[in-house]
Amino acid sequence: MLLALAALLCIASGFFLASVGWARRTPFASDILWRASMSVGYGLGIFSVSFFFSRVCGIVHLAAMDLLIFGFLLVSLLLFRSVFRTPIANEIEPTMGFDGPPWLSRFLKSAFAIALCVAAYATILRTLAHPSGDGWDAFAIWNLHARFLFLGGAHWRDGFSSLIPWSHPDYPLLLPAAIAHFWTYLGHEDRSIPAVISLCFTFGTVGLLFSSLSLLRGSTSAMLGSLTLLSTPFFIAQGTSQYADVPLSFFLLATVVHLCLHDRDSADGHASPGVLFLAGVSAGFAAWTKNEGLLFLCAILAARALIFLRPRLTRDASSSLPPVRLRENWSTLAPLLAGAAPALLLVAGFKHFLAPPGDLFSNSGVMMHKLLDPVRYWVVVKWFAKEFLLFGHGLIPCTLLLIGFYFASGRGERRETTAGFRTSRLAMIFTLAGFFAIYLITPYDLYWHLRFSLSRLFLQLWPSVIFLFFVALPPGMTGPSQNRLKMILMP
Repeated sequence: MLLALAALLCIASGFFLASVGWARRTPFASDILWRASMSVGYGLGIFSVSFFFSRVCGIVHLAAMDLLIFGFLLVSLLLFRSVFRTPIANEIEPTMGFDGPPWLSRFLKSAFAIALCVAAYATILRTLAHPSGDGWDAFAIWNLHARFLFLGGAHWRDGFSSLIPWSHPDYPLLLPAAIAHFWTYLGHEDRSIPAVISLCFTFGTVGLLFSSLSLLRGSTSAMLGSLTLLSTPFFIAQGTSQYADVPLSFFLLATVVHLCLHDRDSADGHASPGVLFLAGVSAGFAAWTKNEGLLFLCAILAARALIFLRPRLTRDASSSLPPVRLRENWSTLAPLLAGAAPALLLVAGFKHFLAPPGDLFSNSGVMMHKLLDPVRYWVVVKWFAKEFLLFGHGLIPCTLLLIGFYFASGRGERRETTAGFRTSRLAMIFTLAGFFAIYLITPYDLYWHLRFSLSRLFLQLWPSVIFLFFVALPPGMTGPSQNRLKMILMP
């Protein structure tokens, strides 16, 4: 009974948060799937933050605190809607995206249904085979931190001691705190909780990708994008491993989706600052999930600022671009910063007051020496290229599939991209550059570090890359492009 109450409060809190600023009528199926996917991810993020806050402040009555947060979100949503609600337009129609022949739609529906069933079957089998997670990090980092938070009592801070550096005590706590929150309602540790949370993030990512592409580009693009993700064996494997990489990929995708939705609504005068606020919330939750999420948060803020300052920086006497107004720039950055600020403050407080220093930046002299070593650059470049060409752990690398589809869909046509798309694309580049820099200065053996982490770093960005790829596809395919795709899909 208490567990059902916890699940209801979690999903309802996430639903109210996800509903902020969403003031447009949308197709019912896409809308309900979008809200359900966002509700699960946001709800788990809220539960994580509330549990950590209760631990720090010594609050014992967790259920009362959850009800208080639930009421606060409900009132905030009503107030926000009454102040910032934009006029509701007619039902939103997806912008013309990739559209194939009728046979392709029937084929994709069948393939998508089969892939979804196979993925569900595979995740259930893997979860039953590895109920405590599959891999060292699940046991020694994420679930161990959850056990310290839940079982530690007054000594829960001992789990973040520098005496156990192998557990990475400086890692953020979204996943462990969410697990400990549900264990508190149960009154005992249960291995099924982290397993269920992992599955929620896995299929929540698929649902978010499908529903967002359906809203923006139509059902055909949605099925193709989701089929690409479901057909990535490494994504399914990591989704059941109880690592934090798939939860991080969910929040990265949510950030990118909200930026693209806001700029799409801006084109017809129905944009709401609440959508940008949710993009900031998603980026903040990403920073509270893993250290790579903090890198992405910095990348998205830098990219957003650069995109809107670029006209001023590049304008010359012959340019026809109008000067950028500071007020307009601030109106696009302020909601994003407001949404990210709470989690950013939380991460900063955790890093400063509780967690020991990280292991990557321990010796500045050694770091500088490694940065000046050209051999390390060549090694990292080779591993990045190899991972790009082999990513997915499937029979056919997933990246090569997207490249083939790009050429088949008519590469000569171009779609006019929005500021949200350009911001997201630039943030991905900044994030990859950050990954590259970390490998250059890593205190660990470079080959070992690349071997056991690079594929997971690529996976964190993979759902967002799929989303941006199908958003950028040329509108429609006819003639030679359609014939080329038919040869690819039905040899």
